[in-house]
Amino acid sequence: MGLFNKLFGANSDSTTGSDQPKQDNETPWINLNTVEQLDAIVEKSSTKPQFIFKHSTRCGISRMVIGQFKGGYQFSENQADLYYLDLLAHRPVSNAIAERFQVMHQSPQLLVVKNGVVVAHESHSGINAMDLGKFV
Repeated sequence: MGLFNKLFGANSDSTTGSDQPKQDNETPWINLNTVEQLDAIVEKSSTKPQFIFKHSTRCGISRMVIGQFKGGYQFSENQADLYYLDLLAHRPVSNAIAERFQVMHQSPQLLVVKNGVVVAHESHSGINAMDLGKFV
């Protein structure tokens, strides 16, 4: 790992070159890859909050925000579902989110879905300032 990556927290898997967040026990990501998954998110939002994190793998700000977000995320899979959307790989899904939930696209961006609607959303540094506990 180069000095730049060490300083700015690039999260690249050296075996695959992937910029996606690590699939680990601390951050229970669910990959959001299809528009059809949005129906399941809406349905599941009636029983527990659904968080959607929209991330640009080519943006330094997005990389910094997701690193901080992962460090502070404290909810189990029983409390909330946490979806990860790679905007560059799945732009049609991002467009469908903006249309369906009437939230203008930004990146990075975090949306909170409860009872089928977005009850909160933030982008950039506002993501890590959100009190997600009040939605759980």
